Amino acid sequence: TRDPPPVEEGEIPPTQAEQEEEEDVVEIGTTTGDRDVRDRDPFTSESAQILIGEIMGCNFELENIKTKINDVSKKNNNIIDVLGRI
Repeated sequence: TRDPPPVEEGEIPPTQAEQEEEEDVVEIGTTTGDRDVRDRDPFTSESAQILIGEIMGCNFELENIKTKINDVSKKNNNIIDVLGRI
């Protein structure tokens, strides 16, 4: 566990749950491992299908990441709104 960054004057320190949420690490892997795709042989239909599948998987993961970013942004905006009312 890392030490939390120092709190600046007037800043509200994060709760332990918020701190743990920030520390979550997401690992993104590929379905084919560390295989080098730049073979000397020309592309085949099979290799093209593999690449298309990997691209589709990456696009799906990117959409999930975008959704999570939007959720965090909304939470931050809500926190800012609440703090602005205090």
